[in-house]
Amino acid sequence: MASARFALGEDSDAPWPGLALPDEIESKLVERLVARDERAFSEMVRLYERRVFALVLRMLGNAAEAEEMAQEVFVQVFKAIGTFRGESKLSTWIYRIAINLCKNRAKYLKVRHTNEQDELDEVAERQHLGGKASANVSQLERPDEMIAAREVERIVQRCIARLDETFRECLVLRDVEELSYEEIGEITALPEGTVKSRIFRARAMLREMVERELGEKIK
Repeated sequence: MASARFALGEDSDAPWPGLALPDEIESKLVERLVARDERAFSEMVRLYERRVFALVLRMLGNAAEAEEMAQEVFVQVFKAIGTFRGESKLSTWIYRIAINLCKNRAKYLKVRHTNEQDELDEVAERQHLGGKASANVSQLERPDEMIAAREVERIVQRCIARLDETFRECLVLRDVEELSYEEIGEITALPEGTVKSRIFRARAMLREMVERELGEKIK
């Protein structure tokens, strides 16, 4: 489902493909972070803030909650950096913290019945979280086709937010963040086979939800 992929656009600050830093750069950054170098912390935030915000927005489905949670992720990263042993990439470790915080927050919001996503469509479009999808939309010439494509994208976003978190996290990490099965396993602490199974089931559920919203089958 191409419409379900909302990866980071080309305006990322990172001068390398993907999420992870080159080993040498990451090692030096971690050393500075462990030494409580505030400039290193600012650099880390600059490098990862958009990706972290995109992730927590997908997980929580609410812009205000996502902004607050993204800040909390970096606070926790800075507090716990001394425990980072380099057994995984720094980016993987940051994502693990983000996912765990989102899970805890989602449970809290569910109890209070406040886990709504009223601002998701507007913010997702404003923040250009749908880099690839937006690029496809911008190539359409007819205004009616552009409106239709954007509406489909909004429906997909809403349906992702309604998935159970156990499936949503794997789907988002794979189809939105484009991480490998191995990376997802490290972040979620799940066996690779379980990761693949949950992604397969999540895609099937998402497709069914989107088709129900659209009132037609997706080709």
